[in-house]
Amino acid sequence: MVMITDADDFFTKGCGRCARFATPECSTRAWIDGLNALRRICRGAGLEETVKWGHPTYVHAGRNIAILGAFRGDFRLSFMNPGLLEDTGGVLQPQGPNSRTPGTIRFTGTQQVRAMEPVIRVFLRQLMEHARSGTKPPGTKPPGTEREIVPCDELIEALDTDPELAEAFHALTPGRQRSYLFDLGRAKRPATRRARIEKYRGGILAGKGPSER
Repeated sequence: MVMITDADDFFTKGCGRCARFATPECSTRAWIDGLNALRRICRGAGLEETVKWGHPTYVHAGRNIAILGAFRGDFRLSFMNPGLLEDTGGVLQPQGPNSRTPGTIRFTGTQQVRAMEPVIRVFLRQLMEHARSGTKPPGTKPPGTEREIVPCDELIEALDTDPELAEAFHALTPGRQRSYLFDLGRAKRPATRRARIEKYRGGILAGKGPSER
């Protein structure tokens, strides 16, 4: 399968990552009204709509703000850099049981989206302002204070083809992300790196670092 590159396709066919693409069994079909409601909110906030990892992603001032997802059990809106959000109502949920920074809202009905719209708009405004001002999430070290570790090609490919993994990886703390990048960088063979990514997938989805059990 080939992932979509046009956001409209997500709302009419799906993400293109599996054989259920463009069929009634696609997860987007069950939640289409709610997904369209989230799309309306994000675009109404003035965000630029694009596609990353096969899912609609909303961008402002060159920074990813939020991404939509549709799964068998729910559909969701996940915020990028959630450590910058002021969630006074405690509505954000963690990506996994060990995620330190909750940044996702899961839905099982369109009415829930309508009820949460004012809160969603507040979160979007907060992140858009941080994007304009260049604010970094808590714990981000200033440039030059540590050696940058560049993601290997195999990890980039895995994140591009697996939006659930990409969402979970970006929700990890910076330290956990660096641990994975460092470990993958030590492997000399592409096949070894791919095997490690597959091995670590469950831990990443659970919000854990490579050495955590």
